[in-house]
Amino acid sequence: MIKLDILSDPICPWCYIGKTLLFSALEQRPDHGFEIEWHPFQLNPDMPKAGMDRREYLETKFGGKQQAVEVYSRIAEAAESAGLKIDFAAIQRTPNTLDAHRLIHWAGLEGRQTEVVQSLFDAYFLQGRDIGDRDVLADLADSAGLDAAVIRRLLDGDADAEDIRARDANARERGVTGVPTFIIANQHVVPGAQQPDLWIRLVDEISGQLGSKP
Repeated sequence: MIKLDILSDPICPWCYIGKTLLFSALEQRPDHGFEIEWHPFQLNPDMPKAGMDRREYLETKFGGKQQAVEVYSRIAEAAESAGLKIDFAAIQRTPNTLDAHRLIHWAGLEGRQTEVVQSLFDAYFLQGRDIGDRDVLADLADSAGLDAAVIRRLLDGDADAEDIRARDANARERGVTGVPTFIIANQHVVPGAQQPDLWIRLVDEISGQLGSKP
């Protein structure tokens, strides 16, 4: 197996697009050999715990309504090209994602990280759900086969919160400035949402290299 570490944030549209494109490629190479692990990176580490109104957030981040519209029109085009129908109009709040990252971490202990990551993306971008809300997170955990009651109790406390913050900070110290960021075998960094043909070439090159070893 080859380790594929993915740094991502579940409210990052490029992460959703990048995950979709990656898995489209992996479906074409079912023997890809990647062992995937998801890692925390908050786009907004200083976001208030309760999140904030999405329109206010976007206009503040991009310097006005028109700039935000231009940025997100490009994102919408990229999403549609990847086969995603993101419902940006349904998203009312931009959440703090610390709890979502905690859930992803706990899902990893149960071998269900990718399922939970996908459910977070779908909930936020397709259904407009507030994935900073602990009831929503517990419901998503339940749908992914985790014990919702246990997850809710963990969320109500501070379990692993400092660990998530430390891992996020460590990624920044190592030079990660944006997500998605993909790290292959702890050596090769692939930044951004890449098209399936790039991933297919990488898988084929890696398979060829492994096949040539005595």
